[in-house]
Amino acid sequence: MQDHAEHGQHTGHAGHGEHGAGGTSWATAARATLHCLTGCAIGEVLGMVIGTALGWGNVPTMVLAIILAFFFGYTLTLRSVLRSGIDFGTAFRIALAADTLSIAVMELIDNGVIVLWPGAMDAILSDALFWGALAISLAVAFVVTTPVNKWMIGRGKGHAVVHRYHH
Repeated sequence: MQDHAEHGQHTGHAGHGEHGAGGTSWATAARATLHCLTGCAIGEVLGMVIGTALGWGNVPTMVLAIILAFFFGYTLTLRSVLRSGIDFGTAFRIALAADTLSIAVMELIDNGVIVLWPGAMDAILSDALFWGALAISLAVAFVVTTPVNKWMIGRGKGHAVVHRYHH
């Protein structure tokens, strides 16, 4: 496995230089947000597809999508933290601390865009509107959530907590 420094993620190993009180780079924030987006997108798409395919109403479909987004977001972080050899309880608390605000912001923006997009809530799986609105809503969520992650990482919170266990 390549060292994080090879990818420009850290300027220092022990303290992760850029994660201190001085802030963090936009690239690091974008990588953290992309990690979060991956889990959110898996859950969001799966929830929307399941709810839409089963003919559920908008609210139950959206609730399922949000639950699955949190589940997959936490699971991806949990998986990577468990690889460091720590116990499940500690890894779970780390995943909660690392991802809760990021996933919440991402889900609020993502679902907000879908709710506000005319016709998107009524689109079916075969509609280009379904997939287009979902893709654009995730892209907007990424753009809005990246500064949140930059702020959190710069204060040693959020995804910065996970980096302590990635050695």
